Amino acid sequence: MSRRIGLVIFALVVLGIAAASFPLLKRLEHYEEQVDQGPSPEVRTQPYLAAETFLRQRGIAVRTTQALGTLPDVDQHVQTLMLLDTREKMTPAEVSRLLDWTRAGGRLLFVAEQLWDQTKGRSGDLLLDRLQIHQFLTRDLRAQDQRRERDLNKPVIPLNTPDVEPPKTPWPELTRLYVQNEQDPAYMSFDPAFHLDDPEDNAQSWANSADATHLLQMVYGKGLITILTDADLWKTPAIAKYDNAWLLWYLSQDSEVTMLLQTDHDDLFGLLWKYFPQALLALTLLIAATLWHSGMRHGPLQPETSRARRQLSEHLRASADFMLRRQGRQALLRSLQHDILRRARQRHPGFEALPVTEQWQLLARMTRQPTRDIGQALRPRPQERMSNTEFTRQVVYLQSLRNALA
Repeated sequence: MSRRIGLVIFALVVLGIAAASFPLLKRLEHYEEQVDQGPSPEVRTQPYLAAETFLRQRGIAVRTTQALGTLPDVDQHVQTLMLLDTREKMTPAEVSRLLDWTRAGGRLLFVAEQLWDQTKGRSGDLLLDRLQIHQFLTRDLRAQDQRRERDLNKPVIPLNTPDVEPPKTPWPELTRLYVQNEQDPAYMSFDPAFHLDDPEDNAQSWANSADATHLLQMVYGKGLITILTDADLWKTPAIAKYDNAWLLWYLSQDSEVTMLLQTDHDDLFGLLWKYFPQALLALTLLIAATLWHSGMRHGPLQPETSRARRQLSEHLRASADFMLRRQGRQALLRSLQHDILRRARQRHPGFEALPVTEQWQLLARMTRQPTRDIGQALRPRPQERMSNTEFTRQVVYLQSLRNALA
Protein backbone atom coordinates (compact mmCIF):
# COMPACT_ATOMS: atom_id res chain seq x y z
CA MET A 1 0.00 0.00 0.00
CA SER A 2 1.41 3.32 -1.12
CA ARG A 3 1.81 6.37 1.08
CA ARG A 4 -0.97 8.26 -0.74
CA ILE A 5 -3.52 5.52 -0.10
CA GLY A 6 -2.59 5.52 3.62
CA LEU A 7 -3.18 9.26 3.90
CA VAL A 8 -6.58 8.94 2.21
CA ILE A 9 -7.63 6.19 4.61
CA PHE A 10 -6.50 8.25 7.67
CA ALA A 11 -8.49 11.27 6.40
CA LEU A 12 -11.59 9.17 5.90
CA VAL A 13 -11.30 7.80 9.47
CA VAL A 14 -10.97 11.30 10.95
CA LEU A 15 -13.99 12.53 8.97
CA GLY A 16 -16.02 9.53 10.14
CA ILE A 17 -15.18 10.17 13.78
CA ALA A 18 -16.06 13.88 13.41
CA ALA A 19 -19.38 13.08 11.78
CA ALA A 20 -20.25 10.57 14.49
CA SER A 21 -19.41 12.97 17.37
CA PHE A 22 -21.23 16.01 15.90
CA PRO A 23 -24.59 15.18 17.59
CA LEU A 24 -22.77 14.84 20.92
CA LEU A 25 -21.03 18.19 20.51
CA LYS A 26 -24.40 19.91 19.96
CA ARG A 27 -25.59 18.65 23.37
CA LEU A 28 -22.60 20.05 25.33
CA GLU A 29 -23.33 23.08 27.53
CA HIS A 30 -20.73 25.64 28.60
CA TYR A 31 -21.02 27.06 32.14
CA GLU A 32 -18.86 28.79 34.80
CA GLU A 33 -18.56 27.55 38.39
CA GLN A 34 -17.15 29.53 41.32
CA VAL A 35 -15.45 27.52 44.04
CA ASP A 36 -15.41 29.09 47.52
CA GLN A 37 -11.91 28.72 48.91
CA GLY A 38 -12.92 30.17 52.29
CA PRO A 39 -11.58 33.34 53.87
CA SER A 40 -8.13 34.52 52.98
CA PRO A 41 -5.28 34.32 55.53
CA GLU A 42 -5.59 38.07 56.13
CA VAL A 43 -9.26 37.71 57.02
CA ARG A 44 -8.57 34.76 59.32
CA THR A 45 -5.91 36.67 61.25
CA GLN A 46 -7.91 39.95 61.42
CA PRO A 47 -11.49 39.27 62.58
CA TYR A 48 -12.42 42.97 62.33
CA LEU A 49 -11.06 43.48 58.80
CA ALA A 50 -14.58 43.73 57.35
CA ALA A 51 -15.46 46.37 59.94
CA GLU A 52 -12.38 48.42 58.99
CA THR A 53 -13.22 48.13 55.29
CA PHE A 54 -16.85 49.12 55.89
CA LEU A 55 -15.89 52.29 57.80
CA ARG A 56 -13.33 53.29 55.17
CA GLN A 57 -15.95 52.89 52.47
CA ARG A 58 -18.11 55.34 54.43
CA GLY A 59 -15.32 57.91 54.41
CA ILE A 60 -14.20 57.38 58.02
CA ALA A 61 -10.47 57.30 58.68
CA VAL A 62 -9.54 54.08 60.51
CA ARG A 63 -6.23 52.97 61.98
CA THR A 64 -5.39 49.95 64.11
CA THR A 65 -2.97 49.73 67.00
CA GLN A 66 -1.76 47.06 69.41
CA ALA A 67 -0.88 49.19 72.42
CA LEU A 68 -2.09 52.23 74.34
CA GLY A 69 1.26 53.98 74.14
CA THR A 70 0.00 57.16 72.46
CA LEU A 71 -3.65 58.17 72.55
CA PRO A 72 -5.18 60.04 69.58
CA ASP A 73 -5.08 63.84 69.74
CA VAL A 74 -8.60 65.15 70.44
CA ASP A 75 -7.63 68.77 69.80
CA GLN A 76 -7.29 68.33 66.05
CA HIS A 77 -10.33 66.17 65.30
CA VAL A 78 -13.01 64.16 67.08
CA GLN A 79 -11.52 60.76 67.93
CA THR A 80 -13.21 57.43 68.67
CA LEU A 81 -11.14 54.77 70.45
CA MET A 82 -12.52 51.22 70.29
CA LEU A 83 -11.14 48.65 72.73
CA LEU A 84 -12.27 45.43 71.07
CA ASP A 85 -9.78 42.94 72.49
CA THR A 86 -8.84 41.71 75.94
CA ARG A 87 -7.91 44.24 78.67
CA GLU A 88 -6.77 41.77 81.34
CA LYS A 89 -3.36 43.39 81.83
CA MET A 90 -4.53 47.00 81.86
CA THR A 91 -3.13 48.83 84.88
CA PRO A 92 -4.94 51.42 87.05
CA ALA A 93 -2.61 54.11 85.68
CA GLU A 94 -3.65 53.26 82.11
CA VAL A 95 -7.32 53.36 83.11
CA SER A 96 -6.90 56.82 84.66
CA ARG A 97 -5.05 58.09 81.58
CA LEU A 98 -7.77 56.68 79.32
CA LEU A 99 -10.59 58.30 81.31
CA ASP A 100 -8.74 61.63 81.38
CA TRP A 101 -8.45 61.41 77.59
CA THR A 102 -12.21 60.77 77.36
CA ARG A 103 -13.01 63.63 79.73
CA ALA A 104 -11.02 65.94 77.44
CA GLY A 105 -13.32 65.16 74.50
CA GLY A 106 -12.56 61.65 73.26
CA ARG A 107 -15.10 58.97 72.46
CA LEU A 108 -14.37 55.68 74.21
CA LEU A 109 -16.01 52.38 73.24
CA PHE A 110 -15.13 49.18 75.06
CA VAL A 111 -16.48 45.70 75.79
CA ALA A 112 -17.37 44.65 79.34
CA GLU A 113 -15.19 41.66 80.21
CA GLN A 114 -16.00 40.58 83.78
CA LEU A 115 -19.15 39.74 85.74
CA TRP A 116 -20.08 41.64 88.87
CA ASP A 117 -19.22 39.79 92.09
CA GLN A 118 -21.70 40.62 94.84
CA THR A 119 -19.54 39.19 97.63
CA LYS A 120 -16.38 41.08 96.65
CA GLY A 121 -18.17 44.26 95.62
CA ARG A 122 -16.23 44.48 92.36
CA SER A 123 -15.91 42.75 89.00
CA GLY A 124 -12.17 42.92 88.36
CA ASP A 125 -12.71 44.93 85.18
CA LEU A 126 -11.02 48.23 86.09
CA LEU A 127 -12.97 50.31 83.58
CA LEU A 128 -16.34 48.88 84.61
CA ASP A 129 -15.61 49.35 88.30
CA ARG A 130 -14.45 52.96 87.82
CA LEU A 131 -17.65 53.77 85.89
CA GLN A 132 -19.85 51.84 88.40
CA ILE A 133 -21.38 49.61 85.71
CA HIS A 134 -22.23 45.99 86.54
CA GLN A 135 -22.48 43.05 84.15
CA PHE A 136 -24.59 39.99 84.95
CA LEU A 137 -25.70 36.83 83.22
CA THR A 138 -29.21 37.05 81.80
CA ARG A 139 -30.18 33.72 83.35
CA ASP A 140 -29.33 35.13 86.77
CA LEU A 141 -31.82 37.96 86.17
CA ARG A 142 -34.52 35.46 85.26
CA ALA A 143 -33.78 33.48 88.44
CA GLN A 144 -34.10 36.68 90.49
CA ASP A 145 -37.46 37.47 88.89
CA GLN A 146 -38.72 33.96 89.62
CA ARG A 147 -37.66 34.21 93.28
CA ARG A 148 -39.38 37.58 93.53
CA GLU A 149 -42.61 36.10 92.19
CA ARG A 150 -42.41 33.19 94.66
CA ASP A 151 -41.93 35.64 97.53
CA LEU A 152 -45.16 37.43 96.57
CA ASN A 153 -47.04 34.10 96.83
CA LYS A 154 -49.62 35.20 94.25
CA PRO A 155 -49.55 37.36 91.12
CA VAL A 156 -50.82 40.92 91.30
CA ILE A 157 -53.92 41.26 89.10
CA PRO A 158 -54.97 44.83 88.23
CA LEU A 159 -58.68 45.68 88.71
CA ASN A 160 -61.06 46.30 85.77
CA THR A 161 -58.56 45.01 83.24
CA PRO A 162 -59.90 43.04 80.27
CA ASP A 163 -58.51 39.57 79.72
CA VAL A 164 -56.29 40.53 76.80
CA GLU A 165 -52.76 39.21 76.33
CA PRO A 166 -50.08 41.87 75.89
CA PRO A 167 -48.56 42.09 72.42
CA LYS A 168 -45.50 39.94 71.91
CA THR A 169 -42.18 41.58 71.14
CA PRO A 170 -40.94 40.67 67.64
CA TRP A 171 -37.51 39.05 67.52
CA PRO A 172 -36.99 39.06 71.30
CA GLU A 173 -33.43 37.74 70.97
CA LEU A 174 -32.34 40.83 68.98
CA THR A 175 -31.29 44.12 70.56
CA ARG A 176 -33.33 47.20 69.66
CA LEU A 177 -31.96 50.75 69.50
CA TYR A 178 -34.40 53.64 69.06
CA VAL A 179 -32.96 56.70 67.32
CA GLN A 180 -34.40 60.18 67.48
CA ASN A 181 -36.77 61.08 64.59
CA GLU A 182 -37.05 57.39 63.63
CA GLN A 183 -40.19 55.35 64.28
CA ASP A 184 -38.75 51.88 63.79
CA PRO A 185 -35.79 50.70 65.87
CA ALA A 186 -32.54 49.27 64.59
CA TYR A 187 -31.94 45.58 65.31
CA MET A 188 -28.55 44.15 66.33
CA SER A 189 -27.42 40.61 67.18
CA PHE A 190 -25.71 41.05 70.55
CA ASP A 191 -25.11 37.94 72.63
CA PRO A 192 -28.32 37.64 74.72
CA ALA A 193 -26.51 35.83 77.56
CA PHE A 194 -25.17 39.06 79.15
CA HIS A 195 -26.80 42.11 80.72
CA LEU A 196 -25.46 45.55 81.68
CA ASP A 197 -26.80 47.22 84.81
CA ASP A 198 -26.48 50.91 85.67
CA PRO A 199 -27.29 51.18 89.41
CA GLU A 200 -26.25 54.87 89.59
CA ASP A 201 -28.33 55.93 86.51
CA ASN A 202 -25.32 57.45 84.79
CA ALA A 203 -26.27 56.33 81.28
CA GLN A 204 -28.23 58.63 78.95
CA SER A 205 -29.09 56.04 76.29
CA TRP A 206 -29.18 52.27 76.00
CA ALA A 207 -30.21 49.38 73.76
CA ASN A 208 -32.15 46.35 75.03
CA SER A 209 -33.28 42.94 73.95
CA ALA A 210 -36.40 41.35 75.44
CA ASP A 211 -34.54 40.27 78.61
CA ALA A 212 -31.36 42.31 78.95
CA THR A 213 -29.49 45.54 78.21
CA HIS A 214 -26.52 45.19 75.83
CA LEU A 215 -25.43 48.79 75.18
CA LEU A 216 -25.04 51.75 77.52
CA GLN A 217 -23.92 55.24 76.57
CA MET A 218 -23.03 58.07 78.95
CA VAL A 219 -21.58 61.55 78.70
CA TYR A 220 -18.21 61.79 80.44
CA GLY A 221 -16.89 65.33 80.71
CA LYS A 222 -16.56 66.60 77.16
CA GLY A 223 -16.43 63.05 75.81
CA LEU A 224 -18.67 60.04 75.40
CA ILE A 225 -18.39 56.47 76.69
CA THR A 226 -20.12 53.49 75.08
CA ILE A 227 -20.15 50.11 76.84
CA LEU A 228 -21.07 46.86 75.06
CA THR A 229 -21.62 43.33 76.31
CA ASP A 230 -19.72 41.93 73.30
CA ALA A 231 -18.29 42.97 69.93
CA ASP A 232 -18.78 39.72 68.01
CA LEU A 233 -21.51 41.34 65.92
CA TRP A 234 -18.77 43.36 64.14
CA LYS A 235 -16.59 40.40 63.27
CA THR A 236 -16.44 39.25 59.67
CA PRO A 237 -19.14 36.49 59.82
CA ALA A 238 -21.76 38.67 61.59
CA ILE A 239 -21.25 42.29 60.52
CA ALA A 240 -23.46 41.90 57.43
CA LYS A 241 -26.43 40.65 59.48
CA TYR A 242 -29.33 42.86 60.62
CA ASP A 243 -28.22 46.43 61.45
CA ASN A 244 -24.83 45.45 62.91
CA ALA A 245 -22.82 47.43 60.35
CA TRP A 246 -25.12 50.45 60.72
CA LEU A 247 -24.53 50.50 64.50
CA LEU A 248 -20.76 50.56 63.92
CA TRP A 249 -21.16 53.53 61.59
CA TYR A 250 -23.60 55.25 63.96
CA LEU A 251 -21.18 55.06 66.91
CA SER A 252 -18.20 56.30 64.86
CA GLN A 253 -19.71 58.90 62.55
CA ASP A 254 -18.10 62.32 62.25
CA SER A 255 -14.86 61.11 63.88
CA GLU A 256 -11.61 59.32 63.22
CA VAL A 257 -11.51 55.77 64.54
CA THR A 258 -8.66 53.96 66.30
CA MET A 259 -9.16 50.25 66.95
CA LEU A 260 -7.13 48.62 69.71
CA LEU A 261 -7.10 45.03 68.49
CA GLN A 262 -4.47 43.47 70.72
CA THR A 263 -3.25 44.52 74.16
CA ASP A 264 -1.69 41.25 75.37
CA HIS A 265 1.57 40.42 73.60
CA ASP A 266 3.02 36.96 73.68
CA ASP A 267 6.29 36.66 75.52
CA LEU A 268 9.42 35.10 73.99
CA PHE A 269 8.60 31.60 75.23
CA GLY A 270 5.04 31.87 73.91
CA LEU A 271 6.26 32.93 70.47
CA LEU A 272 8.84 30.14 70.39
CA TRP A 273 6.25 27.56 71.41
CA LYS A 274 3.82 28.92 68.81
CA TYR A 275 6.22 28.88 65.86
CA PHE A 276 9.02 26.48 66.86
CA PRO A 277 7.56 23.74 69.12
CA GLN A 278 9.84 21.08 67.64
CA ALA A 279 12.94 23.15 68.41
CA LEU A 280 11.82 23.67 72.03
CA LEU A 281 11.13 19.94 72.41
CA ALA A 282 14.57 19.08 71.02
CA LEU A 283 16.20 21.62 73.36
CA THR A 284 14.37 20.12 76.35
CA LEU A 285 15.52 16.61 75.43
CA LEU A 286 19.09 17.89 74.98
CA ILE A 287 19.09 19.51 78.43
CA ALA A 288 17.67 16.34 80.01
CA ALA A 289 20.31 14.21 78.31
CA THR A 290 23.07 16.58 79.46
CA LEU A 291 21.88 16.46 83.07
CA TRP A 292 21.63 12.68 82.92
CA HIS A 293 25.16 12.41 81.51
CA SER A 294 26.53 14.80 84.14
CA GLY A 295 24.94 12.80 86.92
CA MET A 296 26.46 9.51 85.81
CA ARG A 297 29.30 7.96 87.88
CA HIS A 298 32.73 7.99 86.26
CA GLY A 299 35.38 5.51 87.40
CA PRO A 300 35.24 2.70 89.97
CA LEU A 301 33.51 3.01 93.32
CA GLN A 302 35.72 3.87 96.26
CA PRO A 303 35.61 1.21 98.96
CA GLU A 304 33.95 2.21 102.20
CA THR A 305 36.39 3.01 104.97
CA SER A 306 36.58 0.23 107.53
CA ARG A 307 35.40 1.24 111.00
CA ALA A 308 37.81 -1.18 112.70
CA ARG A 309 40.77 1.22 112.29
CA ARG A 310 39.09 4.05 114.15
CA GLN A 311 40.79 3.80 117.55
CA LEU A 312 40.28 5.83 120.70
CA SER A 313 43.47 7.79 120.15
CA GLU A 314 42.21 8.95 116.79
CA HIS A 315 38.96 10.19 118.33
CA LEU A 316 40.89 12.01 121.06
CA ARG A 317 43.24 13.58 118.54
CA ALA A 318 40.32 14.68 116.37
CA SER A 319 38.51 16.14 119.41
CA ALA A 320 41.63 18.03 120.44
CA ASP A 321 42.10 19.42 116.94
CA PHE A 322 38.49 20.53 116.88
CA MET A 323 38.74 22.30 120.25
CA LEU A 324 42.03 23.92 119.21
CA ARG A 325 40.44 25.34 116.06
CA ARG A 326 37.25 26.51 117.77
CA GLN A 327 38.48 27.72 121.21
CA GLY A 328 42.19 28.46 120.79
CA ARG A 329 45.26 27.53 122.84
CA GLN A 330 44.47 29.70 125.87
CA ALA A 331 41.19 27.86 126.45
CA LEU A 332 42.98 24.48 126.41
CA LEU A 333 45.56 25.70 128.92
CA ARG A 334 42.83 27.07 131.24
CA SER A 335 41.08 23.72 131.06
CA LEU A 336 44.23 21.92 132.28
CA GLN A 337 44.74 24.49 135.06
CA HIS A 338 41.16 24.05 136.32
CA ASP A 339 41.58 20.28 136.24
CA ILE A 340 44.74 20.53 138.43
CA LEU A 341 42.97 22.78 140.97
CA ARG A 342 40.00 20.41 141.09
CA ARG A 343 42.24 17.43 141.86
CA ALA A 344 44.08 19.45 144.52
CA ARG A 345 40.75 20.21 146.28
CA GLN A 346 39.98 16.50 146.27
CA ARG A 347 43.40 15.64 147.80
CA HIS A 348 43.39 18.44 150.37
CA PRO A 349 40.02 19.64 151.76
CA GLY A 350 39.90 23.42 152.23
CA PHE A 351 42.40 23.98 149.42
CA GLU A 352 40.23 26.60 147.76
CA ALA A 353 40.16 28.74 150.95
CA LEU A 354 43.96 29.11 151.08
CA PRO A 355 45.73 32.13 149.59
CA VAL A 356 47.19 31.65 146.14
CA THR A 357 50.78 31.57 147.46
CA GLU A 358 49.97 28.85 149.99
CA GLN A 359 48.12 26.89 147.29
CA TRP A 360 51.25 26.91 145.14
CA GLN A 361 53.42 25.80 148.10
CA LEU A 362 50.98 22.98 148.93
CA LEU A 363 51.02 21.84 145.24
CA ALA A 364 54.82 21.92 145.31
CA ARG A 365 54.91 19.54 148.33
CA MET A 366 52.29 17.20 146.73
CA THR A 367 53.94 17.08 143.27
CA ARG A 368 57.61 17.58 144.40
CA GLN A 369 57.98 20.44 141.90
CA PRO A 370 59.53 23.88 142.52
CA THR A 371 57.08 26.52 143.72
CA ARG A 372 58.33 29.02 141.12
CA ASP A 373 57.57 26.61 138.22
CA ILE A 374 54.12 25.83 139.61
CA GLY A 375 53.34 29.55 139.89
CA GLN A 376 54.40 30.18 136.29
CA ALA A 377 52.30 27.23 135.08
CA LEU A 378 49.11 28.22 136.97
CA ARG A 379 49.40 31.97 136.54
CA PRO A 380 46.89 33.34 133.92
CA ARG A 381 48.74 34.06 130.71
CA PRO A 382 48.23 37.28 128.74
CA GLN A 383 46.32 37.16 125.47
CA GLU A 384 49.33 36.82 123.23
CA ARG A 385 50.28 34.47 120.47
CA MET A 386 52.29 31.44 121.68
CA SER A 387 54.75 29.51 119.62
CA ASN A 388 54.15 25.83 119.02
CA THR A 389 57.22 24.90 121.13
CA GLU A 390 56.14 26.97 124.11
CA PHE A 391 52.57 25.68 123.93
CA THR A 392 53.75 22.05 123.78
CA ARG A 393 56.13 22.57 126.71
CA GLN A 394 53.39 24.20 128.80
CA VAL A 395 50.91 21.40 128.07
CA VAL A 396 53.45 18.71 128.95
CA TYR A 397 54.26 20.38 132.28
CA LEU A 398 50.59 20.83 133.23
CA GLN A 399 49.84 17.21 132.36
CA SER A 400 52.72 16.08 134.60
CA LEU A 401 51.26 18.09 137.51
CA ARG A 402 47.83 16.60 136.90
CA ASN A 403 49.24 13.06 136.75
CA ALA A 404 51.16 13.65 140.03
CA LEU A 405 47.85 14.53 141.75
CA ALA A 406 46.11 11.37 140.53
